[in-house]
Amino acid sequence: MKLYFKQTTILMGMCSTLGMYAPEVQASNGEANSLIATSVQQTKKVTGNISDSMGPLIGATIKEKGTGNGVVTDLDGNFSINVKPGATLVISYVGYNTKEIVVGNQTNIKVSMEEEGHSLNDVVVIGYGTQRKEAVTGSVANVTGSLVREVPGADITNALQGRIAGVQMAQTSSKPGASMQIRIRGTRSLTASNDPLIVLDGIPFAGSISDIDPNNIKSMDILKDASATAIYGSRGANGVIIITTYKGYQEQRPTVTYNGYIGAKTLFHRYPMMNAEQFTKLRQYANKFQNGPDEKYWGEDGAVDMDWQDELFKTGITTNHDIGVSGGSSKGSYNFGLSYYRDEAVIPTQNFNRYAMHAAIDQEIGKYVKIGFSTNSNYSITNNSDLGLYNTLSATPIANPYNEDGSLKTRIRMSSDDQWVYTKNTIENLGDSHKDQTKAYGTYNNFYGEVKIPHVDGLKYRINLGLNYRSSEYGNFVGQGVFSDKDNADSHATSRYQRTTNWAIENMLTYDKTWGKHTINAVALYSAEQTNYRQTYMYGLDIPNDKFQFYNIGYAKTVTVDPANQAYYKSGLESVMGRVMYNYDNKYMASVAFRSDGSSRLAKGHKWHTYPAVSLGWNISRENFMKDITWLESLKLRVGYGETSNQSVNPYSTLGALSTRAYNFGSDPNGYAVGMYVSSLPNSELGWEYSKTWNYGIDFSLFGGRLSGTAEYYVQNTEDLLMSVNLPSTSGVSSYMANVGKTRNKGFELSLNGTIIDNKNGWTWDAGVNFYTNKNELVELASGATRDESNWWFVGKPINVIYDYEKIGIWQTDEEDIRKVAEPGGNAGMIKIKYNGDYNADGTPTRPYGEADRQIMKVDPDWEGGFNTRVAYKNWDLSVVASYRHGGTLISTIYGSQGYLNMLTGRRNNIDVNYWTEDNPTNDYPKPGGIESSNNPKYGNSLGYFSGSYLKIRTITLGYNFNQPWLKKCGISKARVYATVQNPFVLFSPYHDESGMDPETNSYGNENQAVTSFYKSNLLVVGFNTPSTRNWLLGLNITF
Repeated sequence: MKLYFKQTTILMGMCSTLGMYAPEVQASNGEANSLIATSVQQTKKVTGNISDSMGPLIGATIKEKGTGNGVVTDLDGNFSINVKPGATLVISYVGYNTKEIVVGNQTNIKVSMEEEGHSLNDVVVIGYGTQRKEAVTGSVANVTGSLVREVPGADITNALQGRIAGVQMAQTSSKPGASMQIRIRGTRSLTASNDPLIVLDGIPFAGSISDIDPNNIKSMDILKDASATAIYGSRGANGVIIITTYKGYQEQRPTVTYNGYIGAKTLFHRYPMMNAEQFTKLRQYANKFQNGPDEKYWGEDGAVDMDWQDELFKTGITTNHDIGVSGGSSKGSYNFGLSYYRDEAVIPTQNFNRYAMHAAIDQEIGKYVKIGFSTNSNYSITNNSDLGLYNTLSATPIANPYNEDGSLKTRIRMSSDDQWVYTKNTIENLGDSHKDQTKAYGTYNNFYGEVKIPHVDGLKYRINLGLNYRSSEYGNFVGQGVFSDKDNADSHATSRYQRTTNWAIENMLTYDKTWGKHTINAVALYSAEQTNYRQTYMYGLDIPNDKFQFYNIGYAKTVTVDPANQAYYKSGLESVMGRVMYNYDNKYMASVAFRSDGSSRLAKGHKWHTYPAVSLGWNISRENFMKDITWLESLKLRVGYGETSNQSVNPYSTLGALSTRAYNFGSDPNGYAVGMYVSSLPNSELGWEYSKTWNYGIDFSLFGGRLSGTAEYYVQNTEDLLMSVNLPSTSGVSSYMANVGKTRNKGFELSLNGTIIDNKNGWTWDAGVNFYTNKNELVELASGATRDESNWWFVGKPINVIYDYEKIGIWQTDEEDIRKVAEPGGNAGMIKIKYNGDYNADGTPTRPYGEADRQIMKVDPDWEGGFNTRVAYKNWDLSVVASYRHGGTLISTIYGSQGYLNMLTGRRNNIDVNYWTEDNPTNDYPKPGGIESSNNPKYGNSLGYFSGSYLKIRTITLGYNFNQPWLKKCGISKARVYATVQNPFVLFSPYHDESGMDPETNSYGNENQAVTSFYKSNLLVVGFNTPSTRNWLLGLNITF
């Protein structure tokens, strides 16, 4: 087993070396050296101690506000500083909330620092500014970087699961390096994007979310309602996630941090396939001995019982190492870091590797100017993501798997054909005969300059410039006979290159002023951005040499350059925005904003749209009539209205589209010409898809902050949906893009956080829970239609539905209507479906079962949420994070017959199910070899529909924080070790109870064998993708 000791040793060695050379803090008589000499005239000496819940903090910065005078704490957290009368001390430390202390008459000050995100007066980022939580009038949720790191993973999506009410996470793939689908307050668009906008350090992010190193995240702020997101205009219709990365602190000594872990990944649960005895009985019942019981090959006498999963799955290794350096002077700060992440699947050779670098520099120039730069760059390699499971899972367990020399066969004989079987042996020995690799590089850079306008207190001008680049190179090569049932199958290769460049510039004026009880903040912005995208694609058949792989496709016998897979576009967006926020005594708050966007993607005369937003807040607890309610710390009411839009259509949708088509001449198969035809009509009226949202909220804090929470209700109406409208075949054109249709989303969200035990005899216990429900509805379709069965869209129903038969049982031998015309060809042991028709007087159906009995079944859950808890005793802490959902429909292509693993024919291995026989008249699954439809049991898709309910424990972490004196003498200010288990178990899941497997989705419907033509491509399913794993991690965090 490879444990990647080389990478681990190098990074640990770097960490140790940096620790050896960490600047030593010199102290005399318990006092730290002053960073900048100050005059002793007309000053007073202030001493003190800085600590956190674990003990003294080394190197915390204490600065006299408005001056360059500052010191750092010594090994015991002590400090001494000379300050002027009336001074205010600013105390900062990496990873903690900054505090300000008015000195007054104090000469000795003790300060306990709180980790970021644990203060009642947290500052949240609201887009083009910040606000204290108590003054926020929109719907904004916050997740700190420390919480992100509690759930190790490839990106931030793992950390968000179950944390934020209204933010739904769903796996689109369980392959290494894969990200999750993020939905904020549900689905609102039918064909345009429903993905939220990601803003990284103030600039809209143009890359993949997996490009962002989670170790470098200081905080994430999620803007959920339109009164908060309208300032992002057409980019904010689906919500906004603002990510702030770590920066250095001024007057901070150089600080070195190391965060790393290594872990093992094991299969969450094996696929419940039949063993030899079960499979033989199935074949006997199905009467499918197509080739006869050949004892030389078949093991139907029990001599062979092959479990192919044993020969495929292995233990995967995941590891992450991140090292950073930060610090600052009186005028500037810096932060720099490197990281390496590797994630292996339990399928051999399938892995993801990422190398990342981040840096940030901020510098004051004189009294009025500040400049800065930040960069986040990464390079990743993904290997063998094309390896699937179907051939292994479907392989018969009664076939002799060994060659005469005792080695495993590459192919085995099935009942009707040969089949390549994926095993560790066959995959790892392919060498140059197979390669599937994606290399991606991204760099995201932000430059800014800020000027305080002289003689106008509170007025600043800022310019932001974002320069982004991302490229991806994908190659796939499959050698002759590889993955095929034939030795002489042609080799083939694919090569695809994608490149995206993006620039954005923002010019912003801000005015922030407080006088008396009045505070006003105003922002005016002009921005412009442009995106360029290019894709090339090439396919080659019959490559002359395996060494060529996908690097020399031009030498292939047949080369295909498909126009449909070549792409280029350029799009731009121009915007102006204004916002004014007013606060009176933290009692009455108001925010008014507008934004106008102009998009190059839309038609002339429809390119510009303006979005207004307004929100109000009333902090009732600050009213005089509430002052006697001592248990109520705060109570705030909020209401907001805003408009946003969506312009996520192809950049040239207004112009229509041309496609190629071959036309034959005569009988010669090569006598054809390729011409162009109009495949999509232009639309000179194509405009914006826009949403109008009302949001109502209550924020409260009780019992001195021991219990706090938020409750919200929202209604969002989306109009002029961007859709491709189908045209009659007689028109000669398939479709055109238009603004048609309406949807509605409404929901309720509740979040509660509490401190159950507050540092009592060394014990602390915090807990949080969130609950939310989202009901979406399709209100209107094009041309007044009420249903579009081809897309599974029905007016008055949810957007995501299944339009199919619903199994209610199995026909039994004693049922009267089985002998009637109700079920054509129906007989005992076959699937009984729900009937929509009428009944005769004798109780028999008035018509046969058929197409009219398809049901509309909801996919999305009735409600869902999550909870987390943390219990600490002195240096030990234990935390648990979980998520849950209730209702909805889970689609399993493993159990649905079109997935080929539950055909109940005996042709291939089958999921182990409780099927019907005369001796076992169950209502679970039909009899083997019964009436078929397209080689599947009639109504067989209904076997794959399960309740979507589950409760899933996501992570359990046990940690220990070191605060021993000898560590501090070695220059280590903080150290922590922890053990984490991810995905330990699942409860209350019908699918898990049936299969033992993970009930979370892992692929899109059209990514699974044989179901492309049935399931909607945007529906998420549980398929035979790379399986879910249970991960066991050991980690170490050190601060020098």
